[in-house]
Amino acid sequence: MRKEIYYVKSLEEDLVTKTLKGHEKVSFQSIENIIKTKKIKPNTKSFGRQKRLSCTIIDENYLKTYRPQGIIFKTKQKPNYVLPFDLVLLSANDNIIVQYYRIKNKLHIYYNYNLIPGFERFIFKDFQKLKEKFPTLQKVWDEINNFRISKGYKPLKREKHRLVEYDEAAFHKTVKIEPVAIFGYRKNARKVAKKLKIPFYISTKKFYENIIKKEKI
Repeated sequence: MRKEIYYVKSLEEDLVTKTLKGHEKVSFQSIENIIKTKKIKPNTKSFGRQKRLSCTIIDENYLKTYRPQGIIFKTKQKPNYVLPFDLVLLSANDNIIVQYYRIKNKLHIYYNYNLIPGFERFIFKDFQKLKEKFPTLQKVWDEINNFRISKGYKPLKREKHRLVEYDEAAFHKTVKIEPVAIFGYRKNARKVAKKLKIPFYISTKKFYENIIKKEKI
C-alpha cells in the first residue's frame, strides 16, 4: 500500500511555468520561486475549464509526464479532480498532437476547443476510484477511443497512446507543497537541483523505481 502520494508539475525547458496572455505565452513562475515559496500557482487555462494547476500523480501505471522535466512534490491538498489521461483527449478536435513542441507556440488555438459532451464520465474526485475503474492503460485506451468514436470522431491512432501514459490532476487554487526533487534529462535540470540543494532524478520513472517502490509494503 502506498504511504505517500507524489505529484509532478512538468515545466518548460527553462524550468519555468508559462501561461497565456492573449495569444502570447509568457513566463509565470520559476522553479526558484516555487522552491522558495513552497507554492505552485495555477497557470493553465484551456478547453473552457477553470484556470488550474495541472499535475500528474506518479503511479505504476503512470510513469510518463507532459514534459520531460519539472518538479516532484507532496501536498496535503486534494486535487479538485483527476483524469486517467491528458485532458486533450476529450477535446472536440480530430487533429490531436502528441508532441508539445509542435503546439507550444500555438496554444491559443490548440487550447480553444470545447470538450466533447459527456466528458464528465472520465472525471474522478479520487485517484483510487480512478484506478479501480481503469486498472490498466489498455482499458483507459479502449474506453476513451470508444467514447470519441461514439461521438463521431475518428479513431485514435496508436501514436497518440502516449497521452494515456500519464494522468492529469487539477487544482483550482494555489498549492502549498513540500518540494521533493527536480527531474529532467537536460544538464540545466541537474545544475538547478544542485544549486537549490534538492534531490535530482533523470526522470519520474527513475524516481518511482528508487523511492516509491521502496515505500510499498
